[in-house]
Amino acid sequence: MTSENGTAGRRFAVVGSGIAGLYAALLAAEGGADVVLLTKGALADSNTYFAQGGISAVLDEPSPGDTVAAHIADTLKAGAGHCNPAAVRVLCTEARRDIAGLGRFGVRFDLDDDGDPALGLEAAHSAPRILHAGGDATGAGIANALICAVLAAQATGRIRLLGHASVTALLQHGRRVTGVEFLQDGRPGRIQADAVLLATGGAGQLFAQTTNPSVATADGLALAWRAGAAVADLEFFQFHPTCLVRPDGGPAAGDGQDPLLISEAVRGEGAILVDAQGRRFLHGYHPDAELAPRDVVSRSIALHLAAFGDPNGHVYLDARVIEDARGAGFLARRFPTITRRTLEAGIDWTRELVPVAPAAHYWMGGVSTDLHGRTTVPGLFAAGEVACTGVQGANRLASNSLLEGLVFGRRAVEAFLDDATLAASPNGTGSRAVSAAGGLPLTHASGAPLVDSEADDGTPAPYPEGKIGDAFSRSALRRLMTAQAGVLRTGGLLREAAAVLAEWAAVVRPAAVPKAADPGTHEDANLLLAAQLLVHAALERRVSLGAHYRDDGLPVPVTSLDNQAHDLDEEFRMSPKASLVHD
Repeated sequence: MTSENGTAGRRFAVVGSGIAGLYAALLAAEGGADVVLLTKGALADSNTYFAQGGISAVLDEPSPGDTVAAHIADTLKAGAGHCNPAAVRVLCTEARRDIAGLGRFGVRFDLDDDGDPALGLEAAHSAPRILHAGGDATGAGIANALICAVLAAQATGRIRLLGHASVTALLQHGRRVTGVEFLQDGRPGRIQADAVLLATGGAGQLFAQTTNPSVATADGLALAWRAGAAVADLEFFQFHPTCLVRPDGGPAAGDGQDPLLISEAVRGEGAILVDAQGRRFLHGYHPDAELAPRDVVSRSIALHLAAFGDPNGHVYLDARVIEDARGAGFLARRFPTITRRTLEAGIDWTRELVPVAPAAHYWMGGVSTDLHGRTTVPGLFAAGEVACTGVQGANRLASNSLLEGLVFGRRAVEAFLDDATLAASPNGTGSRAVSAAGGLPLTHASGAPLVDSEADDGTPAPYPEGKIGDAFSRSALRRLMTAQAGVLRTGGLLREAAAVLAEWAAVVRPAAVPKAADPGTHEDANLLLAAQLLVHAALERRVSLGAHYRDDGLPVPVTSLDNQAHDLDEEFRMSPKASLVHD
């Protein structure tokens, strides 16, 4: 039976259960679509769940002096002149709509003593505009509320949920995506769909130390690439400056362990960074010191450690100054999760320094999309960290990631529900995605040095039995990427990494879809493919920019952010349509 808007019976497959996937699934179900939500673990296995800092938004009643224009300017500045201004304007102007949308699904943010939203300040923001939930458990608060809403929709038959279902391939008819193949409990399955939304998150498991959970293995990027979608800005991988390390200096994340991120909001409250000699050092690298953009802080830490001959070492976060200034018990009230986790690690941060080091955190690049989540492949959408709208530029502004998942996840649903967007173009290629400013997206025709994805007979090459062991392993890949494609890069290191990756790829054949029943085998292939694409992009960009820093880089061109942001009203016109958020 077809509804008045023509959406009933149209199936929307959502892959991923972070903020973008959960929110999009709920909105699509409300819009009358037949929604299938697939997640390769439990619903709570996502980067969203671990997000501590908060979500940025200029509300109807913002903090004194704050404006949407200021949020736009801050985002453009943090993005190092590489943002898509139209995408930034969409993000910042529509933020309040989707914050209201979260409220409809039971999300409750912290309030101040007057009962108004408690707005925090984070690095590179010009005013307090960060919403929190549970102090430092914002992601968990949002995820739990959306998960409850999804489970309620499942109970009433409005959403079909497939848990522990690892998507291994996108089904296609010609170029158009028509569904997904997946593994569930070792058994293959497939779902036909009118469109697929990739909301699979990032790829922190590419690196030895990461704030990401173990599920962040570049699955969506690899699926889209194999389906022929363009990708962009893969050289820009943000490293969070303050990931807790064990007292012996080892990583507190990676290899499947839970991430131990020390939120940027802690520095927003006044915490400082000191070196092994107890000296505060960031003022020597940037005038904003601890509140500089996070790529600057991470790079400054790396440079400082290298200068003292300890590139694999760590520095210390001093939060004692907050407790001294705000009174005993403030850290436990403001940051209950971090307080508990540091105590579990054997550190009382009200009395002791916390050892921290940069860790892979967020990938600005991803699958190229337009402002409605459409990729360059018909029937395929992407939203959240897996996508590249250009909104994050070369360096994401703190707390804009959850917001991006909301805004562009909702816009993808709006596009899907619009019948006109479902019709293929006359030549079957669909609309061309608008990628990030500053360059063309990477496509299969652009010369990325990947091994041929097919065997001599034209069929995908399966993994060779017993040949992956010594030469390639996930831990070896992470060590390689950290050492040669991490915070500090050079052309020589990147070329060496590319050579090793090519040797591994000749055996693992990451551009092929392996005939394996183990989801981990698919994850390994996805990570290796993503590593090749990242290193290729980093080699191509010889200029240091934002989170991409090359010691041998060419001089950085001067970019006028004022010019970049000019005439935004002319560049972007919002399509008049009913909002799904009902704000």
